[in-house]
Amino acid sequence: MTETDDPRLITLRDMKERAELGGGQERIDRQHAKGKFTARERLLELLDVGSFRELQPFAVAHPEAEDAILGDGVVTGYGTIDGRRVFVYSQDFTVYGGSVSLAHARKIVQVQEMALNNGTPIIGLLDSGGARIQEGVLSLQGYGEVFRQNALSSGVVPQISVIMGPCAGGASYSPALTDFVIMTDKSSMMFITGPDVVKSVTGEEIDHEGLGGAQVHAGMSGVAHFIGRDEEHALALVRHLLTYLPSNNVVAPPASASDDNPARLAPELNTLVPQEPNLPYDMLKVIGAVLDRKSWFEVHANWAQNAIVGFGRLDGLSVGVVAQQPMVLAGSIDIDASDKISRFVRFCDAFNLPIITFADSPGFLPGVSQEHNGIIRHGAKIIFAYVEATVPKVSVVIRKGYGGAYIVMGSKSLGADVHFAWPTAEIAVMGPEGAVSVLHRRELATAQDPEAMRAELVADYRRTHANPYYAARRGIIDDVIEPARTRVELIGALNTLQEGIRPVPPKKHGVMPA
Repeated sequence: MTETDDPRLITLRDMKERAELGGGQERIDRQHAKGKFTARERLLELLDVGSFRELQPFAVAHPEAEDAILGDGVVTGYGTIDGRRVFVYSQDFTVYGGSVSLAHARKIVQVQEMALNNGTPIIGLLDSGGARIQEGVLSLQGYGEVFRQNALSSGVVPQISVIMGPCAGGASYSPALTDFVIMTDKSSMMFITGPDVVKSVTGEEIDHEGLGGAQVHAGMSGVAHFIGRDEEHALALVRHLLTYLPSNNVVAPPASASDDNPARLAPELNTLVPQEPNLPYDMLKVIGAVLDRKSWFEVHANWAQNAIVGFGRLDGLSVGVVAQQPMVLAGSIDIDASDKISRFVRFCDAFNLPIITFADSPGFLPGVSQEHNGIIRHGAKIIFAYVEATVPKVSVVIRKGYGGAYIVMGSKSLGADVHFAWPTAEIAVMGPEGAVSVLHRRELATAQDPEAMRAELVADYRRTHANPYYAARRGIIDDVIEPARTRVELIGALNTLQEGIRPVPPKKHGVMPA
């Protein structure tokens, strides 16, 4: 008997072919007609050519069922991205609509556990109609096991979720527990309750896209960090994101050879900040001039745009960047910006990425809505995150540094290792105009020419207090630097700093503000 005649090999190959077909050619064609890849095609697009190795291709929810589809609606395994090992799972909408059974969930849990035990990133490609209703509580048990593993893996290995179709109900909590969520534009959706339920309970009418599409979650809710134009772009974003991240929490972030001169000056920064303190400028120009060329990768670019967070490189070293954007709300900090900054700082700290902060802090956004919705507790998260972080922290005050908003943006009092300021910095309890109104209320009320007196007092306050030299003389600012030299100074600081080993009181963990 030859190899080709061996019935055991024939059976194996036949079963492999059946598993690879998922829900069958007709359903595959329907998936393609929607402009979507199949679960396996997505993995081939994501991973290095020939690197994917599948696990449990023959698993089914009910082995006794004659019509059971092999794989049970999810393809799991491991492969490489740019040569780095990753674990992956990809839900198959052609099989029971990608719905989750206990067997389906436990296939996911297996690769989650393997990723955690081997210190390797895990990437989930989600395209599921939700719980498999026929399974009842078994499906819910499976979801809970996935959520538990998400939480256990948090801060140990990077977790990335790519939403490539529906992700509804309790299923949406799994990507929300991961580090980064990428959604495909016009073809993905996330919500706890769908449009029909919303209408029946509240009377509000809205479609799937308007309730939980990519634009909504990337621009309004903040659930999604990135939007892919299509599935190819979304998967390319995963590959690019991983170039900045270490494989786990005990290794250094990746470094790459840089073709950008570490001694390069940026003379355009010397004239970027306007003389008039109320005129805006674009903080992204500061970031682009300081980081290695073409290395900036913004996170949450469409949400809370008064704050900026993202990854970049300085002389090839991966760093996290936090900044304020004077072009939006004058860079003031509101509730969403607080959450955006604090979560990103904690991620960088968890995965050993040095934190560079560019501060222009006019204050926390005033307003009844902000106060009633908890700006105090949300703003406190930023303090908690910076104090908790033990990675190298270098901050630069670009212009305004007023009151509590100055403190929270990586100030020396919160543990910045090196704290720079530009000569344009104004660091004070409040802006000169406000300070003069408080300090000289009586004189101004009785002055013959209060406006002239106010202008003189404001100029005097700015000259004596609201400048970087006042803080530098007291050791609060380590150096006042020429803006053009910011790149040089940051690289010099990072080449010197190592992650601090700071004694803290023994505790299980802190309690972050809600």
